Amino acid sequence: MGICASSEHLEQVQESDESIVYVKDEQGGGGRGLESGARKVASLFSQRGKKGPNQDSVILCQGFGMEDGVFCGVFDGHGRCGQFISKLVRDYLPFMILSHRNALFLAGADDGDDLAFSDDASPPPSSTDSSGSSSPQPSASASAQMLEEWREACTNAFAAMDGELKLQANLDCSFSGTTAVCAIKQGKDLIIANLGDSRAVLATMSDSGYLQAVQLTVDHKPNVAEEAARIKSCGGRVFGVKDEPGVMRVWLPGENSPGLAMARSLGDLRLKRHGVISTPEVTARRVSGADLFIVLATDGVWDVLSNEEVVSIVCATPRKQHASKAVVEAAVQRWRTKFPTSRVDDCSAVCLFLHDHTWGAAVSAAARNARRAAAPAAHAQS
Repeated sequence: MGICASSEHLEQVQESDESIVYVKDEQGGGGRGLESGARKVASLFSQRGKKGPNQDSVILCQGFGMEDGVFCGVFDGHGRCGQFISKLVRDYLPFMILSHRNALFLAGADDGDDLAFSDDASPPPSSTDSSGSSSPQPSASASAQMLEEWREACTNAFAAMDGELKLQANLDCSFSGTTAVCAIKQGKDLIIANLGDSRAVLATMSDSGYLQAVQLTVDHKPNVAEEAARIKSCGGRVFGVKDEPGVMRVWLPGENSPGLAMARSLGDLRLKRHGVISTPEVTARRVSGADLFIVLATDGVWDVLSNEEVVSIVCATPRKQHASKAVVEAAVQRWRTKFPTSRVDDCSAVCLFLHDHTWGAAVSAAARNARRAAAPAAHAQS
């Protein structure tokens, strides 16, 4: 699977018991030795909140599926055993996804042996890049097949992971579980698998040169009509409590528990018969020259920062290896002002950079956005 790094495997760059930052380069170096100019691929940061142990986990795997393939993920545990479940999923889910993908690929290769030697077989169309070299481009049918294979691999792997949690004799997953949002980069193909209320956001530049934040996932919360309908059809109940009227939660048919604030998760085994599912939503897109980076983050970040704010924070960070830390620290500060009487949630973020050479353009685009936002305010004051 290549080189994997997670919050437990990076003792050399651990800043404290609460937070870890990590940047990986394509040549296999890591940690603080990345100041030599090697391309920065990703920045990871996780910080414990004020609710107890840090239940968030983050991971980066390189060489995932192909030489320049990348897997990164963010997992937000909840419940009494949430911190153990999120770490277990972090450590096993990438391998499970790749194993299922390889099995599908090999099965497809066996089915396509005759086609490979057919007289009608023709090479895929090619395009010429800026250097003048020609590279084959996948057809629409090939891209659709690729997405379907990854969707099936992710769906099967998430189901298998949920099954593994049931077999953990020393881990009570009845009312504990985790979210999972994963990004898989295979060449120019980007696959996003999401389960729960963590989120993936893409930063891209518009045709006019302005920075845009594109949400790539849907938050699987019980207030989403389709999610609530499924839960209710399975006997589960969806409602908010008096102290939190705007927060919908999932409850057992005859008990006022557990009050789960998401409609999909890994774990939470008592709720699986009542509409809470472990099926991820899987989407894909082709990475273009305008796409700059992806941010994966837990709901501790998105509860207090907008997609646009997170993208702007990353672009405003001079050194890319500090990008995820800047996002988390901004979220923590916002928690203290937006919810002064609430305990700060665990906050974690992963920034996956898609093009090294476009970072200067991203910073310039962020500056243009700032000037555009400031212009109406200045005009109103005058």
